[in-house]
Amino acid sequence: MEEKIINRVAQSKLVTFDLEELYPKGERKVLDIKDWLLEGIILREKEFRNHVDTHDWSAYQDSYVALQCSTDAIVPGWAFMLVASKLTPYAKKVVVGNLEDLETTLYQSLIENLDVSPYVDKPVIIKGCSKKPVPKNAYLMAIEKIQPVAKSVMYGEACSSVPLFKKK
Repeated sequence: MEEKIINRVAQSKLVTFDLEELYPKGERKVLDIKDWLLEGIILREKEFRNHVDTHDWSAYQDSYVALQCSTDAIVPGWAFMLVASKLTPYAKKVVVGNLEDLETTLYQSLIENLDVSPYVDKPVIIKGCSKKPVPKNAYLMAIEKIQPVAKSVMYGEACSSVPLFKKK
């Protein structure tokens, strides 16, 4: 007599939280202002403003932009603000930093506004693998948001999860 295979994962009350599903669609771009500085390190206001005024900002339409200076230049805060003021009509979001900083900022906003009602008193598994660039900080933000309402929180996949929290 053949034994019937039962999918216990499918029958469980386990709820999967997948950060990849929150990933905002849109192109990510890096704008490095080092080329707008004298020798890549000295900001001369007149020349800098000229670069800002002549730059094609429409190239950033509907993009998420990481604004940075990849050299060790000391860049005054107003310079990033000036560039951001030009990007604002085009870009969906602008942050000072690299692409990971950009992703972290995007996830922070999404997780802060997350409806946690589907996770109340449920065992939750935060899915670990993703094909999209989910930043490490997003996982920390997720557990901080879900743990207060969940029965338990695990990390990984249903077949091989790591327990992180269990309500007493």
